[in-house]
Parts: sequence; C-alpha cells; structure tokens
Amino acid sequence: MSKTERGVALVTGASSGIGLATARALRRNGYRVFGTSRKAMAETSDGIDMLVCDVTDEASVQRAVDEVLGRAGRIDLLVNNAGIGLLGGAEESSEAQAKALFDVNVFGVLRMTNAILPVMRGQRKGRIINLSSILGLIPAPYNALYASTKHAIEGYSESLDHEVRTQGIRVILVEPGVTRTAFEENITRPDHPLPLYDTVRADAEKFMREIVEKGDAPEVVADAVVRAAKAVVPRRRYTAGKAAGQVRFMRRFLPESFVDKSLRKFNRLPA
Repeated sequence: MSKTERGVALVTGASSGIGLATARALRRNGYRVFGTSRKAMAETSDGIDMLVCDVTDEASVQRAVDEVLGRAGRIDLLVNNAGIGLLGGAEESSEAQAKALFDVNVFGVLRMTNAILPVMRGQRKGRIINLSSILGLIPAPYNALYASTKHAIEGYSESLDHEVRTQGIRVILVEPGVTRTAFEENITRPDHPLPLYDTVRADAEKFMREIVEKGDAPEVVADAVVRAAKAVVPRRRYTAGKAAGQVRFMRRFLPESFVDKSLRKFNRLPA
C-alpha cells in the first residue's frame, strides 16, 4: 500500500446515519471502503462498495467477509456500527425482544469480530472499532435494555483489546452522545406495553425526539472513528462530541450522588 492508501475498511450498518458518514469519511482519508446493509443497495455509493450482510446470521457475516477478501485481499479496519434501539420501560419487553436486541447490538459485534480476527491475525495487523455510546457509561431510564447492550460492548471491547494486542490488533471504543439520525428508523417499541408506563413512555419518546434534533451530526462521530483509525498509538476510548466528553468526565470524577441527581434532572424525572 502507498502512503495515500491506508488500507481496506469494512463498516457495518453503512446505509445511512453514522455508518454512512463513517464510510464516507474513511473513503476521504484514503481507505478502500466496503459497507454493509441488511438489504441490497446500489453496488457503489460515493466510492463505497456496498454488500448485503445480516449481522444476526453467521453465514451472512462470513459471506460478506469472504467477498471483501475476494475483492481486496485484506481487511485492515472493521467498524462495528450496525445496531438498533429500544425505548420503553425495561419490564415492557419480552425475553424474546430483549434477546433480539442483544442479537444485533452485542452478538452481531461478536460475529463480525470473530470472522475478522483470523484475517487480521494472519496479517499481523488490524484495528477494530466498536461503536458504543455514552449510554454504555451511565444509567438510561426507559433505555435500560439498549444501555445494557452498550455496557456489554464496553466490557467486551476493553477485555478483547488486552487479548489481541500482542497479535498486532487493537480494539477501540467510540462513544457518541446524542446524534442526529433517523429516530423512527432506529427505534423499537416494547412488545408488551403496560398502561403504567403509557404517559412516561410518551414523555420519554418526546424528549428523545427533542434531544435528537439538537444532537451532533453523524459526521462528528465519523471524525472520531477516523481519529481512532489513524492514530499511531490509539487510545482505548474516543468520545464523539462535547456532550459525550462531559458525560464521561462526570461519570469518572464526580460523586455518585451528584451524577444520580443530574441524570434524573436531565431526564425530567422527579428527584
């Protein structure tokens, strides 16, 4: 590879939002980029080769990886971005719905990573960037199950990084704050709604819409991914956006009681 060709990147969930912005940003920074989506899209978009990949299907994951290897011969960067949301009281979701959420947000990352690690190990070089969230650091009322998936990704990524670092591979977390993406397309409602939560759930959804409208552009997250990808000695975590940095600081350094009160106030919950 020449100095202007940084390598081959594979970005999951690249059809829109953060994934698409990330794929475009990596392309601008010299990567050959393959993106994935659950449904077939145009073969190329902005110089991005789009592949069909369902991260909940191990065979689909392996086909996508094999397709990239067949076309490009290597994979230097994996960005695990594909994910879904779930808004509602924790007890309003069935076990099946919770498992489906984890199947995408957690086990989807595991499937992609397990398929890529042998490739990177053979190259003695590679970088995996997992999209977490500030909700992987803090409590998230009416987002308990979604936040649980991000907490899981935090622990998995940090632990895996220690395991594979001597193999020439690094695993890095990017933690966005609230990002302006298509709310309706990315959120799931509880499959067993309870009347007890009707009012607070509606309020939570309204509040979510308000903060999403004021959130960071997807390009803010994409820029953090590029920084993590290009760093000679990468940090373990990269926050994306001012609010994400503030939340991380608050969680790490301020008293738990202060954090608790601040979160309830932010979420418009009674003290």
